[in-house]
Amino acid sequence: KGTSPKVMLFVNLSIDGGEEYESTYKNLAQSYRNKGLKFLLGDVNFSKNKLKAFGLSADRLPSIVIQEDGKKFASEQVNVKNLEIWLNDYLNGDLEEYFKSEPIPEKNDDPVKVVVTKSLQEMVLDSGKNVLLELYSPWSGHCKKLAPILEEIAVSFQSEPDVVIAKLDVTANDITSDLFKLKGLPTLYFYSASGKVVSYDGDTTKEDIIEFIIKNREQIGKVDTIEPVIETVATKDEL
Repeated sequence: KGTSPKVMLFVNLSIDGGEEYESTYKNLAQSYRNKGLKFLLGDVNFSKNKLKAFGLSADRLPSIVIQEDGKKFASEQVNVKNLEIWLNDYLNGDLEEYFKSEPIPEKNDDPVKVVVTKSLQEMVLDSGKNVLLELYSPWSGHCKKLAPILEEIAVSFQSEPDVVIAKLDVTANDITSDLFKLKGLPTLYFYSASGKVVSYDGDTTKEDIIEFIIKNREQIGKVDTIEPVIETVATKDEL
């Protein structure tokens, strides 16, 4: 059995209207105390790091978040009159799960492509390409050491459009696919053109990673180009 879902309201209590949110929210906590929910109130002046951890902006307050067994539900710039409506939508199962994501970059021209939660489906899962995906953190020393190596690898495959070297910052993006699990920093996965997933556990040298890519890559459309040749050979044999 999981822990009780946490309901968290982030608001600036020092500005006009803050007290109304606080009193309304405390009344809701009393009214819903038998629903198995735990209510927490966060004054943004003292909880900016927590807000940032959820991928929410201090410029879009008030924000409400529900955390439930690894799932999150969130709404920004919520109106005080809509707090109870939103809470009931959650209890009725009518809310969509919330995932933290950086914005999709307007430019993605570097050799190592930037993947965010919002672009994971398009750039990796539905790409039809062979993708080496690094799950990384910008503050990790191991990730910083690997960065120039991945850059060199990406440059070496630039003339081969079926191979993509990509990275996803796990501190700013939720991993929404069960195919990828963060095992440490960095974690490397190879997602083939047909959707096969292989985790990389070898040495983080340029040579070893390139060998791993070549071993696991799949030629796009390879079967289609072979079939007509086989048909032609069969026709000649019949003659």
